[in-house]
Amino acid sequence: MGNLSQVLKAYGDAWCETDGEKRRAFLEIAWADDGLYQDPGSEARGRDSLHAHIGSVLGQFPGARIELTSGVDAHHDRIRIAWHMVMLDGTVPVQGIDFGRVGPNGRLTEIIGFFGTQPPEA
Repeated sequence: MGNLSQVLKAYGDAWCETDGEKRRAFLEIAWADDGLYQDPGSEARGRDSLHAHIGSVLGQFPGARIELTSGVDAHHDRIRIAWHMVMLDGTVPVQGIDFGRVGPNGRLTEIIGFFGTQPPEA
């Protein structure tokens, strides 16, 4: 995972980019052709599907940016990162933890996201 920081930067930049062509270029660096993205309310299979999903999210939250709130925890081909979405006025409407997998070519092949930073109550 030598270029993991570059891949994660491109992935994060894709989540902040409203220009479709620029977002696609970031995903070319970061996301596998057949990668799987899932969060509690959505699923995207493949780069084109994730591109469209990010565009939809950015349309719902104009001016929002995603920021990492933790370092990257990595072992073998797995990663874990915490993040939050910050609006233009500084409010944080959502935060979460993502668990992912990195493929042999260094691109992300899977992100499974959970909203909130606390485990659910039993």
